Amino acid sequence: MDRRQQKTRTAIFSAFTSLLAKKSYSKITVQEIIDSANVGRTTFYAHFETKDDLLKELCEELFGHIISSTLDCTHTHGLYSDGNVPESVFCHLLQHLQENDNNIIGLLSCESSEIFLRFFKDSLNGLVSSQFISQNRKTNTHIPQDFLINHISGSFVEMVLWWIKGRMKETPEELDQYLRAVIEPVL
Repeated sequence: MDRRQQKTRTAIFSAFTSLLAKKSYSKITVQEIIDSANVGRTTFYAHFETKDDLLKELCEELFGHIISSTLDCTHTHGLYSDGNVPESVFCHLLQHLQENDNNIIGLLSCESSEIFLRFFKDSLNGLVSSQFISQNRKTNTHIPQDFLINHISGSFVEMVLWWIKGRMKETPEELDQYLRAVIEPVL
């Protein structure tokens, strides 16, 4: 993708997230998005077939970046510029959320949050599977793997919601300890 195309996509994503902060996803029109992004209808449809496709790509970009950064312990942006990367993948993920890149906390707590929470949970499933479930489970081996993945991802998402509603008073390290205290006995 060339720079012009990337700039257009960025403008559309920015306009869309700005609108999402103000109103429900179902009430946002493509016309509002293109007006806010200052692009033409043809340009919008050259990048996205529908508003739902825009939503899906926005979520994949946001959550994909956070999840892949969490798995890549060699990155050095943001909180990790000093090289102190946390050992726990959950703590690492929480620190990325705390940085609030691309207003992800706003999206997870906006009027249309259920859409973002579903994408967030789906994105977490692969992380949970690779980091915990597939790593020689010692207990409860009779519990189906997909059940455990769903349970842990759901617990993490609910914990993040609890954290956001409480104005993020706890540190990522504290939340990581809480979550581990709940899920480690299951694994």
